[in-house]
Amino acid sequence: MKAIVTGHTKGLGAALANNLLARGVPVLGLARTRAPALAAAYPELFGEVELDLADGAALADWMGGGALADYIDGSGAVLLLNNAGMVSPVGPLDEQDPLAVMRAVALNVAAPLALSAAVVRASRGAHLRILHISSGAGRNAYPGWSVYCATKAALDQHARAVALDSGADARGVRICSLAPGVIDTGMQAEIRATPETNFPLRQRFVELKESGALIDPDQCAEQLVDHLLGAGFGDEVVADLRTLAH
Repeated sequence: MKAIVTGHTKGLGAALANNLLARGVPVLGLARTRAPALAAAYPELFGEVELDLADGAALADWMGGGALADYIDGSGAVLLLNNAGMVSPVGPLDEQDPLAVMRAVALNVAAPLALSAAVVRASRGAHLRILHISSGAGRNAYPGWSVYCATKAALDQHARAVALDSGADARGVRICSLAPGVIDTGMQAEIRATPETNFPLRQRFVELKESGALIDPDQCAEQLVDHLLGAGFGDEVVADLRTLAH
């Protein structure tokens, strides 16, 4: 078994990569920066590629260059964790930079969809589990978050459609788009720093932090990986970790 984790250098992605490595699962991390602590702690299990996943040309070059197929080769099972994402741009349409919108869609949607297809094509019959890190924002609209809501909804619909593909499960492909809850990460700090004029619900997230209601990334990662490796993964194609955990 081998795993690929996007956005592995911080927040939930770092916690997911560390959790898998601690279980003895080799991990290939894809992100714009590196994770020296993981490299030092797991030199035999961990590899990483500096890659801007929002750069479609760079991602295409890497996927087509043979490195992905080489990494997967010989593995009976492959885990793809599409974790990388961004909440910006935040605000109404007249406040959104069109280039920032394009970058968000590239990172939040194009990259995970392309990686999912590339990993399936390179897996050569290996059992494949695809985990999209989604959000409640993909299932409920919030003011100021039109881009984030839309991109997370796209992941949910992608999972639903893949699960309907004829013979997907028979070919060993299982998929789930999973909302993990509100996690205490840098993204949350970014949300709290957003002016209320751009995000009217800002105070709600401030109160979650002040009340200690945010989820610890390591605790969340433990539950996510348990589900990813469990027998029932993919039975619920669009899911919420807070429901699955009970």
